[in-house]
Amino acid sequence: MNEFINNGGRVKLTELNLPQDLKKLSISQCRQLCGEIRSTLVDTVSATGGHLASNLGVVELTMSIHRNFNSPKDKIVWDVGHQAYVHKLLTGRADRFSTIRQEDGISGFPKPSESEHDAVIAGHSSTSISTAFGIAEAMRLQGKDDYTIAVIGDGAMTGGMVYEAMNNCCQNTESNLIVILNDNNMSISKSVGSLEKYLTELRNSEEYLDTKRKVERKLNKIPVVGTKAAKGMKYVKDAIKSTVLPRNLFEDMGFIYLGPINGHSLNDLEQAMRMAKSYHRPVFVHVKTIKGKGYLPAEKNPGEYHGISRFDVESGNPEISAGDSYSTVFGKELLRLAEEDERICAITAAMKYGTGLQYFGKKLPQRFYDVGIAEQHAVTFGGGLAAMGQIPVFAVYSTFLQRAYDQLIHDIAIGGLHLVLGIDRAGIVGEDGETHQGLFDVPMLTSIPDTVIYSPACYDELKICLKKAIYDEKHLAAVRYPRGSENISYKYDGNYSDYKFFANENDTLIISYGRVFNEAYKAVENYKLPCDLMKLTKIFPVAEEIIAEISKYKRIVFFEEAISRGSISEKFGSMLLEYGFRGKYTRVAANGFIRQAAVKSALDKIGLSSEKMAQFINNGGSNGTS
Repeated sequence: MNEFINNGGRVKLTELNLPQDLKKLSISQCRQLCGEIRSTLVDTVSATGGHLASNLGVVELTMSIHRNFNSPKDKIVWDVGHQAYVHKLLTGRADRFSTIRQEDGISGFPKPSESEHDAVIAGHSSTSISTAFGIAEAMRLQGKDDYTIAVIGDGAMTGGMVYEAMNNCCQNTESNLIVILNDNNMSISKSVGSLEKYLTELRNSEEYLDTKRKVERKLNKIPVVGTKAAKGMKYVKDAIKSTVLPRNLFEDMGFIYLGPINGHSLNDLEQAMRMAKSYHRPVFVHVKTIKGKGYLPAEKNPGEYHGISRFDVESGNPEISAGDSYSTVFGKELLRLAEEDERICAITAAMKYGTGLQYFGKKLPQRFYDVGIAEQHAVTFGGGLAAMGQIPVFAVYSTFLQRAYDQLIHDIAIGGLHLVLGIDRAGIVGEDGETHQGLFDVPMLTSIPDTVIYSPACYDELKICLKKAIYDEKHLAAVRYPRGSENISYKYDGNYSDYKFFANENDTLIISYGRVFNEAYKAVENYKLPCDLMKLTKIFPVAEEIIAEISKYKRIVFFEEAISRGSISEKFGSMLLEYGFRGKYTRVAANGFIRQAAVKSALDKIGLSSEKMAQFINNGGSNGTS
C-alpha cells in the first residue's frame, strides 16, 4: 500500500494505517478517500439507522484535522458526538463500522473505552469547549505542547454553556486550544461585501501572518523606540480593522478568529489548520459546510437525515413506521387541548419533530417556542410564563431533562409554579446507548417536593394523563412515556385510576407501570403465573393507601424501567418496611448504565421482558435489585 501512497495511486480506507497514513496522501488521494467515506456512511446508516447528514458534512473537515494534528497525543473533542462517524472511520475502525449503534458493536458516539482516539464520551450538546479547555489546561500544567481541538456545530452554539466556556478559556492566552465551528446552517458573521471578503482572505493567509510577525520582530529589535513603534503599529492596525471590519463575538471574547473557511476545500482547510496551530493561544476557526454533502436526498432535507432510521439508498425513502407514536399522540393531543384553552403554550429545545410538537408549531405558532438547545432556559422561561397565568408544557427527551435539574428546583418548585413536562424517550431508547437512555428522570423528579409524575401504558391513557397534568395539578407535573409505538397487551377500558388491581386472590403481587406493565401482563397471561397484578399510572407521590392494600400479600415483585437507586420501587420498599410488611419484597430495575442495543434486547437483559419476568417469578427471585 505504501507504493500506492507514494505514487499517488488509488487508496482504500481499510488498507491504510489510520490516522497516520493520512499525512502521506496527496490532496487528490484525500479527495478520492472522501468519496469512499461518503459512500460508506450512506451504505452503513441506510442499514443501521443513525446520524447521517451531519457526518456527510464533516468529511473533509475531519480529514483535515487528522492530517494536521497528531491524535491521540493531540486531543479531539466532538460536541454531542453524533458527527464523529468520520472520525471513527479515520481512526482504525473502518472494519467494524458496519456494527455502529448495534449491540456489541461500536458506539454511535465517542467512547474512550473503544479507542484511544476518543478523548471523552459525549452525547449531549454544548459541552465540548468546556471539556477541551480543561484538557488543554491539564496539558499546559503537565508541560505538554500538544493541541486540544473542540469541534462544535452551529446548533450547539445555542447552548449557554458554550459562552460560559468561551468567557473562561481566553483568560489564559497560553492555552493550545483550537475551537472549530462547523457552521452548516446559520450565518453568524454579517457580510459587508467584497472588501470584507478581501480583508478576511488577507488576514487569514500565511503570507500575511508571516509578514506581520517579521515586521513586529524587526521593530522590537530597534533600540529605545522599537517596542513603542511595534505597539503603535498594532494599535493602528486594530483601529483600522475595527473600523472597516467590525470585531465579532469570538474576537471580543479573546479568540484569534479565522474564517469563514470553505469546509469542503481541503486546500483551504489545510491552510487554516496550519495557521491555527501557529498561534499557540485560543483560536476560533469558523468553517462553513453543507449538511448532507454528497448525498442528494440528505442535502435537500438535512433535517430529516439528521437522525434517521434505516432507509433505501437509491430512493432515500426511510422505513415507514405504521401509525402513530407516543410522541405524535402527545403532540396532537396537546394541540387539541390548546385550541380550546388559550393559556396553554408549548416549549421545545430544538426537538420540534422529535417530540411531536410540529402540529402545535404549525397551527398555533404564536404560542409555540423553540428555544434551541437550551433546556435550562426552557424550564426557567416556562416558569416566567406560568408566573403570568399561562400553562407552559415543555416536551423534552428524558436524557436532556437532566440538564435542567437546578432550574426545576429553584425556578419552578420553590415558587410553586405550574409547569407540565412531557418526558419523551423515558426508559430504554436503544441504539444511542448510555448517553441517551431515559432512566434518570424518575429519581431526579421524585427528589423535588410537590412534584407529580404520571406514566401511562397506552395512547388513550397518555391523553388522559396529559389533561390531568394540565388541569388537576398545581405545581410541577410530569407525564413520562417511551420512544416508539404502543404495544398494549391488556384491554384498556377508558376509565382512569391512579392505580388498578388485576386480582385473582393470589399470594404473589406484581407491580409495574408504563410500557413495562404490558410485559408484566403478558408474563402472567402467557406463562400462567399465579400472580395478581397492580398497575400504577400516577406513580408519584405514592399514595399511603396503596401500601396498606398490598401489605396483605406474602410476596411482592416490582418491575421498573428506571434506574434502581431513587426509583419508585425503592420508595415502595421503604414504605413497606415502615408499615411493618413481613413478606418477601424484591424488585427488578436498571442497575448502572445501559449500552446500546435494540430496545427489546436491552429490556430482556435488564430482566424486564415478559420471558425474563416469568423466569424471575418461577425461580423465586432474589433479594435486592437485579
